[in-house]
Amino acid sequence: MIRIAIVEDEASYAQQLGQYMEQYRKESGQQIELQYFQDGEDIAEDYKSVFDIILMDIQMHFMDGMTAAEKIRAVDKTVIIMFITNMAQYAIRGYQVDALDYILKPVSYYDFSQKLTRAIRRLPEKEQNAVRISTGNGVIRIPTDDIYYIESKGHTLRFVTKHGEFTERGKMQERESELAPFHFFRSNKGYLVNLDYVDGVQDGCCLIHGERLLIARARKNDFMSALAGIL
Repeated sequence: MIRIAIVEDEASYAQQLGQYMEQYRKESGQQIELQYFQDGEDIAEDYKSVFDIILMDIQMHFMDGMTAAEKIRAVDKTVIIMFITNMAQYAIRGYQVDALDYILKPVSYYDFSQKLTRAIRRLPEKEQNAVRISTGNGVIRIPTDDIYYIESKGHTLRFVTKHGEFTERGKMQERESELAPFHFFRSNKGYLVNLDYVDGVQDGCCLIHGERLLIARARKNDFMSALAGIL
């Protein structure tokens, strides 16, 4: 599923982009989830890193698209931003926020579809299965196959991965549901482990990445069944 935000204060253009998106979805077979915003302020304030691509008008009433993009970039380094504008001179400033491209108004479907295809091809292989982790330095994407385990301490989650350790504020229950299809199992209240990396079970613990992680007694049978299912 590709999550796309359309940020456009003119209703006619927002409607046109929605129609183009529906046509593109039918022609390409891509699964696309759309969300609309009427102003840069609406998306930038309390921004959540849930989008893969943002199509953003530059000239808007309360917060212009360039300012909104700067705020978004401060917390999300990887989302693809494409500007919609009738003023090509904004292109130079767009490099400051790492904008991928521009769609000039009036927007033709051909131009729209070509540039959206380019943007989708630039998406990281998250469609291979990856999670977003909201760290203090921004948002990163880590493939699920590269995560050894997740530890919960209070409201903080610690991700132990092939790329190092990362922490974020969050709930283990949400990550458990998200990662259940990818061989992750809750061994006890504090650990969500990638069963693909379990080297063995000993003395009530699973051995993973050189560490011993406790398996709750009440979950041991289910844990062993889940482990046997992937061997």
